[in-house]
Amino acid sequence: MNIPSLPTALCPNCKKPGSLCICDGLAPVANRIAVLILQHPQEQDVDLGTARLTALHLKNAVLKVGLSWPNLAKALGRDADPKKWAALYLGSANAAVEAPGREVVLVDKKGKALADQQTLLGGVEGVIVLDGTWSQAKAIWWRNAWLLKCRRVILGPTRPSRYGKLRKEPRKDGLATIEAVGLLLSRLEKRPEIENALGAGFERLLTKYRALKAA
Repeated sequence: MNIPSLPTALCPNCKKPGSLCICDGLAPVANRIAVLILQHPQEQDVDLGTARLTALHLKNAVLKVGLSWPNLAKALGRDADPKKWAALYLGSANAAVEAPGREVVLVDKKGKALADQQTLLGGVEGVIVLDGTWSQAKAIWWRNAWLLKCRRVILGPTRPSRYGKLRKEPRKDGLATIEAVGLLLSRLEKRPEIENALGAGFERLLTKYRALKAA
């Protein structure tokens, strides 16, 4: 669902209307596991989109806008072994079915949970997140065959997205990009403060948005 942008000048850092900017006081988190966000160029939700905001919250993150890249290294801007990276793509897979009780699940090409999750997750050096609507994320997934060389990860969040009624997710396990990355990193690095920091930033954005809409 696209929400009309608020009529104020954009912040040069976060690219959001000045009335929604939360750059003041934002302290990037030092994350060990790298993050690569691939954003569909037609993602138009300037006000409530969180891809750039996610990257600004992390010291080890790259945001790329486009439809396709030759390989992981080209998208990332440096050499990287795709076998040590995990791409977040839910598709038709469901963590609640494949691995009940787990919030982060590695699956095979058919969406079935892999054995020895703990060991495999411990070897992940980076995560790739597709930003856009469900159809846009699917387009990026199928236009970049090299993503199949990476491990595939899905999420089983225990709480719904903070978006609430502001932006309806088609599935209960659908999260904002900033929420998905916070959940992934905090579980992989075993550092809940990462999820707390990203969640707090997202909450600041939503609070400002609701206040402006109510004014």
